[in-house]
Amino acid sequence: MASTVLKGNQIYIFFTCLILLAACTGNNKVDVSNIPLTVSIERFDHDLNNLKQPPAEPKAQAMKQKYGLFYQDFIERILHAGSINSPAYLSKLNAILSTQAYIDLKHDVDSIYPNLDKQNAELTDAFKRIKYYFPQKQLPRVYAYLSGFEAQTAIGNGYVGIGLDLFLGNKSRFYPAIVEAYPMYLQHFFTPENITPRVVEGILREDMFPEPNSDKTMLQKMIYNGKIMYAMDLLLPDVGDTTKIRYTTQKMQWAEKFKADIWGYFLEENILYSSDVLKNQVYFDDGPFTAGLGERNESAPKLGTWTGWQIVREYMKRNPNITLKQLMAVDDAQKILNQSHYRPK
Repeated sequence: MASTVLKGNQIYIFFTCLILLAACTGNNKVDVSNIPLTVSIERFDHDLNNLKQPPAEPKAQAMKQKYGLFYQDFIERILHAGSINSPAYLSKLNAILSTQAYIDLKHDVDSIYPNLDKQNAELTDAFKRIKYYFPQKQLPRVYAYLSGFEAQTAIGNGYVGIGLDLFLGNKSRFYPAIVEAYPMYLQHFFTPENITPRVVEGILREDMFPEPNSDKTMLQKMIYNGKIMYAMDLLLPDVGDTTKIRYTTQKMQWAEKFKADIWGYFLEENILYSSDVLKNQVYFDDGPFTAGLGERNESAPKLGTWTGWQIVREYMKRNPNITLKQLMAVDDAQKILNQSHYRPK
């Protein structure tokens, strides 16, 4: 199982602000209404809670059958309750489910998510678009769980999981206590509207198009991330750019305002062809800002991802006959940069 875990791992006119908050790819919105697909998020969290009532063993066996590998992954790798092959794990699980902390957390999750109708509709639309662009893709089942603040989303063999306790809204009473693991710049996006974008991003990055492990230059990493973000443009046409990349409005405005300076900095510092993984990573990590750029720590984070996104958008604008599937298959980052003619002003 792979996990998408968020863990501790300017002056603009009114109309410009509206554009920044809106999705920029409305012209690319395709009709998927005839694709026969419906997503129904399964409430694993509700079924797990029923294990508190005896007899637990037959209920656990039924859950193993219903949820398959996800049950084992959740118990062993997210909840850390021990091996499901050992009878002792049920006692530990019961102890966890009986704590006041769990009871309080479940109360808040159930209050905010009495149902997942909105998320079902959003994911149905997104999954239909995945099928439109990648007809052969076998789509996963979707489960909702309480992770104990361990994993916001989890991607495994045939499933994607959603940790509802990390989408309670950034004012949740629980979040101040976990600020060391999840700083405020991350908690800002722990909101219901972030569920579908994070699920789609997880599927793209960890299931469909995982980043190669081989050594890569800064440019290669930029273009990889740019392609992921462009795919999100097409799969989530009604989601704003700020939500897709997890920027505040102020950070997006900064990136737009200084895009020419950002590009000039990458060129002047000879960063594009650097293979220094540790040095380059600062331009892709989440954070409150990018060190070395901007004044008074007001710069946007992960500027490598943001710039790669703009390059890929320009490339696709100049090559309208290239499909999303063809784009994702292009592994020549230099070709995409050259043909994008990226020259921000």
